Amino acid sequence: MVNLWRAYWELLILEYPLLRQNFAAIYKRVQNTRVGTLHPQDVTADQICRAVDLAAALYFKQSLCLQRSAAAACLLKRFGFPAEMVVGVQQVPFLAHAWVELDGRVVNDKPYMSDIYMVLSRC
Repeated sequence: MVNLWRAYWELLILEYPLLRQNFAAIYKRVQNTRVGTLHPQDVTADQICRAVDLAAALYFKQSLCLQRSAAAACLLKRFGFPAEMVVGVQQVPFLAHAWVELDGRVVNDKPYMSDIYMVLSRC
C-alpha cells in the first residue's frame, strides 16, 4: 500500500505554489514527473488515490481539487501509471475543477467530470 506520509508530503510540496497562486509551477511539477519504470504488483491506482484522499482528510487545512489532483498525478506517475491531471471549466455558473485520468478514465473523482467541465488542459 502507498505510504500515507508520502501522499501527505506531496500535498505539502504543492502548498507553496498554491499560496503564491502559481499554477504554472504546479503544472510544471506534474508535467515533469516521469512515469516510473517499475510498476509494483501490490500497488493499484485506486490505492494511490485513496492514500491521497486520506492524506487530504488529515491535512492541516482544506485541500482543493488542484492540490489533490496534482499530488495524485505525481504519485501515480512515480509508481508507473501514465496518469494525466486534467483541468476543466464550466461556463455558467463559472467553475473550475481538476481531476486525474488514467487511460481516459477518471480515477480520483466522479467518472463524468469531462461531461460537466470543458477540458482546458492536460498534463
